[in-house]
Amino acid sequence: MTKENNKKTNRSKSKKYLDSYARYTSIAFQMLAIILIGVFGGIKLDEWLELKFPVFTVILTILSVVLAIYYTVKDLVRADEDKRKDNKEK
Repeated sequence: MTKENNKKTNRSKSKKYLDSYARYTSIAFQMLAIILIGVFGGIKLDEWLELKFPVFTVILTILSVVLAIYYTVKDLVRADEDKRKDNKEK
């Protein structure tokens, strides 16, 4: 029985590790996508308006970084709440 319990514990730890890895990887890709959309949107807007100084590139880059941080914090708080809820149910 000890070996079976040990295997179940290892599988459980492995699953938790993979779940965490997937969650944080998806958050990183989400941040990257938000920032890239802001940067490229600003570049295209500056090109379309033929501006000498990249005003919209700077503004949209800053806004997209702030937005990416907001969504990241929101996801991390939600993940922490889910983790606490799961621990309470056990």
